[in-house]
Amino acid sequence: MLARAHRLTDGAGFASAVRRGRRAGSRTLVVHLESLEDERPVRVGFVVSKAVGPAVTRNRVKRRLRHLARELLSSTETRLPGSAVLVVRALPASSTADYAELRSDLARCLVRVTS
Repeated sequence: MLARAHRLTDGAGFASAVRRGRRAGSRTLVVHLESLEDERPVRVGFVVSKAVGPAVTRNRVKRRLRHLARELLSSTETRLPGSAVLVVRALPASSTADYAELRSDLARCLVRVTS
């Protein structure tokens, strides 16, 4: 689970990151990253629409993505700017992807938006 300080919960934050942030996509995910000039820590939000599947499938995808985001944010291979807003949007292919595929797609997208 992500710490409360790292959760993106307001709609304005989602909209701003999607509109103004850098974007990278893969078969299973689209990642939007917006760098901000404030004192807040990195915040992460997830978008998993009904196109991904029924509620059970959507919740499984969200749980996997939350765990992966926490894992990747704490690693040194993906350094995000100090007060960034990251939005991870799951595509329908994420419903059939296994954990390793989601992890590699998320890591690849994060490297592309941070470089």
